[in-house]
Amino acid sequence: MKNKLKRLIIIPVLAFTIFFTGSAFQNDFFEIAKQIEIFTTLFKEINMNYVDETNPAELMDTAIKSMLKDLDPYTNFYNEQDVEAERIRRTGDYTGIGAKVRTLKDRLVIVEPYKEYPADKAGLKAGDEIIKVGEVVISNYKDDAGDLLKGTSNSSVEVTYLRQGKEHKATIKRSEIEIDAVPHFSMIDDKTGYIVLSTFNNKASSQTGYALKDLKAQGAQRIILDLRNNPGGLLHEAVNVVNLFVPKGQLVVTTKSKVKKYNRTYYTLKDAIDTEIPLVVLINGSSASASEIVSGSLQDLDRAVILGSRSFGKGLVQRPKPLTYGTQIKITISRYYTPSGRCIQALDYANRDDKGNAVRIDSKEYHEFKTKNGRPVFDGGGVLPDQSFDISNNTAITDAVINDFLIFDYATDYYYKHPNLTDMSSFQLKESDFKDFKNYLNTNNFSFITETEKSLKLVYENAKKEELDDNIKTDYNTLLNNLKNSKELAINENKEQILTLLTDEIVKRYVYREGLYDYYKTHNLEIQKATEILGNPSKYKDYLR
Repeated sequence: MKNKLKRLIIIPVLAFTIFFTGSAFQNDFFEIAKQIEIFTTLFKEINMNYVDETNPAELMDTAIKSMLKDLDPYTNFYNEQDVEAERIRRTGDYTGIGAKVRTLKDRLVIVEPYKEYPADKAGLKAGDEIIKVGEVVISNYKDDAGDLLKGTSNSSVEVTYLRQGKEHKATIKRSEIEIDAVPHFSMIDDKTGYIVLSTFNNKASSQTGYALKDLKAQGAQRIILDLRNNPGGLLHEAVNVVNLFVPKGQLVVTTKSKVKKYNRTYYTLKDAIDTEIPLVVLINGSSASASEIVSGSLQDLDRAVILGSRSFGKGLVQRPKPLTYGTQIKITISRYYTPSGRCIQALDYANRDDKGNAVRIDSKEYHEFKTKNGRPVFDGGGVLPDQSFDISNNTAITDAVINDFLIFDYATDYYYKHPNLTDMSSFQLKESDFKDFKNYLNTNNFSFITETEKSLKLVYENAKKEELDDNIKTDYNTLLNNLKNSKELAINENKEQILTLLTDEIVKRYVYREGLYDYYKTHNLEIQKATEILGNPSKYKDYLR
């Protein structure tokens, strides 16, 4: 243990030397050096003298993560396994079973098997619960159970899983998995092309460019670019995607930092594929980071009509920095600004409320900027679409239903109750299905706790401490009952959106994600509206004036 401590103590000393040589830290050098010395001494004393045996690595991991928690959620420490996961996210290539998996304490849930990849070929379906990998029981496994599914290409792994309560076994032969940035592109009608860009890995611009050229060859005279639910990724890929539609030499994004070398301006470097083709970009509350650079820049340049709901609002830029022993930190180094000069960061992590949550920037503090044509746009709170679409904006109650995986679980039950559905092109849920889903929520004890309920509970708890509860108990119960009725009403008020979310998940069960995009082309309301705007040139131009 003493040898471990010696190695661990050396690390802060090395850090001390690095800080001394970095000009950005010279002003705070004494304070940094002082805190490192305090921490080193504390860490040594705890590990040498604590009454029970300690684990230095776990203590350090906790210390690092606790420190970073006070910054923003994007500044993260990565161990060696995390570094590999980040590489996969950037490149889109890895070796595995070819499925999106959710890790729980006692099982691995297949969220989505990718068509024609190993898990799919082995017969696994969304909703299957893996309880054993090889001879390893998931509930007894202390590390990340998802790693058990990884392995070299062509190696096999046997899994034991539950499906609708029955136990099954399957042998999966792992393979190279390639995650496409553009999982789908096709023609909606004889003049309108549709491109889905789902992530900004290092294939994003090349695959989007290929899709654009292919659709133009098929006769596309206008384009819908779908960035909904795209969480972002590589900044330079966002710049390159914008470059497909705007000329060489155009400013796309600027980054500003307290460290001068991170102050950068990003211009388009190549000739565009098409600077004139009418373009509508779809976004929603899960479109973040690089998605907002693309949508915000195209909006500022009056190059596209933005349609949907307000984007997530992530205006912060991260950069990975290598640390010792194969670890890494991804650190927020700057903020980005679109061509008009606005930063669309929605949360202020430097200011937090009483519960420690970052404060959302008040709309009263937004600043007005101008697009290339002089249209007003605003900073803070994400990219606001030119054409807002309420159905694509999740409410608190729909988020609660999604986060409890009740949409997912209901779709699983629906799939096995309706095994003979084949033609999904005209699929539509009925009123009876919505009623059935509400019963499903009650059966599964769905409880959405509102902020009002939390506040009421706090007031009542204080009243009990002060022995005033007898006087307000009746009123308290009446208020709770009224809130319960209000929540039931809220489910009904969000009926259209809930049915849309259910439909998406159910369609995907039968025809995979590829089939869902085909379904969107004829049923999705945002795509219908985008097609309508593009089909009316004067209306399209009115949005950009």
